[in-house]
Amino acid sequence: MTDLTPEPSPIGGEGPGLDEPDVFHGPPHVSDADVPETPHPVNWNLLSAHDLEQEWLALNRWVDWLRHTYGLPASVVPPFWHHHPELLWELSALHLHWLGAYDPEQNASAAIGWHRDFADARARLRDWVAASGTRLDRDRPTRQTTWPGEDPAPPVEDVAIADRDAEFVQFVQAQVRKRQEAEDEFYASLDDDLDIDVDPVTGEVRD
Repeated sequence: MTDLTPEPSPIGGEGPGLDEPDVFHGPPHVSDADVPETPHPVNWNLLSAHDLEQEWLALNRWVDWLRHTYGLPASVVPPFWHHHPELLWELSALHLHWLGAYDPEQNASAAIGWHRDFADARARLRDWVAASGTRLDRDRPTRQTTWPGEDPAPPVEDVAIADRDAEFVQFVQAQVRKRQEAEDEFYASLDDDLDIDVDPVTGEVRD
């Protein structure tokens, strides 16, 4: 007759190969660094060069997900949205609203609230796109109204869109360089005015 008595496990439990502990010791310790940061408004005018690059890349990934997930046409989200500040600020606000709505600590009705606001945002995006004149295969700067006493606005010309992703990378690199130059100039002025040594990378005052 076959002996069906279970073999003792190395940790004292019954059954072959059982290696789970008998006592649940609770969840692992979670530090503050492991908790996602609460979404906060992004002021694109005040970001450092490093933060500017990170925000551009994060927003671009999310906008790409958004247009594929909801099948958005170019009349709502055009390829060159990043060239138009009105579209940048609208999409950035929508992104932050989405992050807040889908936060694990949020209540269950937040998602439907986001979708309701998303419908309003799509209407505004259509207005922005129509006014700017940007299209699926070409782009042009948003027309500016010249007030009395101001210099005339430069002529608006269409630009063909050949490789959107490659152009986006070049655009972001140029934006980051421009912001970095502004930072360097600012810290240099502090150094001159206050006669202090400021690290141009970290912005810290050196001894």
